[in-house]
Amino acid sequence: MSGPNTEYDPVEVTPLKAEEVERMREEALAAIAAATSLEALKQARLDHAGDRSPLALANREIGALPPQARKEAGQRVGQARGAVNQALAVRQAVLEEEQEARILVEEAVDVTLPWDRRPLGARHPITMLSERIADVFVAMGWEVAEGPVVEAEWLNFDALNLGPDHPARTMQDTFWADPPENALVLRTHTSPVQARTMLTRTPPIYVVCPGRVFRTDEYDATHSPVFHQVEGLVVDRGITMAHLKGSLDHFAESMFGEGITTRFRPSYFPFTEPSAEVDLVCFVCRGTGRASAGEPCRTCKGEGWIEWGGCGVVNPRVLVSCGVDPEEFTGFAFGMGIDRTLMFRHGVEDMRDLFEGDVRFTTAFGTEI
Repeated sequence: MSGPNTEYDPVEVTPLKAEEVERMREEALAAIAAATSLEALKQARLDHAGDRSPLALANREIGALPPQARKEAGQRVGQARGAVNQALAVRQAVLEEEQEARILVEEAVDVTLPWDRRPLGARHPITMLSERIADVFVAMGWEVAEGPVVEAEWLNFDALNLGPDHPARTMQDTFWADPPENALVLRTHTSPVQARTMLTRTPPIYVVCPGRVFRTDEYDATHSPVFHQVEGLVVDRGITMAHLKGSLDHFAESMFGEGITTRFRPSYFPFTEPSAEVDLVCFVCRGTGRASAGEPCRTCKGEGWIEWGGCGVVNPRVLVSCGVDPEEFTGFAFGMGIDRTLMFRHGVEDMRDLFEGDVRFTTAFGTEI
């Protein structure tokens, strides 16, 4: 058996020749320097530093050499691979820095632009005013009562002393629900809520009833088939018109400012007796009837008062219909238009602005009115 081949010259192995290792090293360095992106550098790493790269394959040849020949070949290949790995690390750092700089330019945020591209909505001023009105009466110890908008004919009319021949029951004023035999209507006022309250509760009763109502009115600058009312009801022992006047004066002052009071003008409503129209002192001219230039006030047309709503002492027939003893209890009721109140407070001249959903109208009121 022959001994080991001590005369083996590794230079004769082509991948391990000095000039071949140098060529592979230079080729790798050139490819790394030519990489202009991190993706290109990744490919250069696979081609020149991966497991199947020329230098990796040359490194495998070293194991087949005799011991005395491995050292020199190992140093030569190791130095070449080290230079390639160092070049990769340097180029990686350079390309990452260039990418970050490019992102800062390409994805820069202009902080002068609006930060919120989706405009926020706004609560409708009628909703906010309804809640503010409710807060005024809750602060007085009253409660807020609600009821359905599709109401029974008896509650909407009969219980409130509106007889079968009353003109408000006709199709000219009322939306009737089909089929007619169900005797259902879209409520024409929020008074049915008062009737429901008296039927289900025992006096004393102090409630305010804001809500949406329906009548067959034309849709124009001053009328709408859908509008909003707030009604108040008090049923207790010893209630008089003086309590009604004090409550409405406080309500008017809360809505239109200090010093605004009300006056009563005799009127007629089926559900109250005696009844009155409610006027309030003009909040523009403060009751003088004159503008600052001495001309008649345009808001009150020189009268010094503005019509606001209706009120009166609850008719005993209504108390009886709702199961309340008129010999023991008396009460008062009032009703005002929330839409009209809003138009007074903010100078809205066209009622259609309240209902047409233009966000430019609602956002002008902000979050509080």
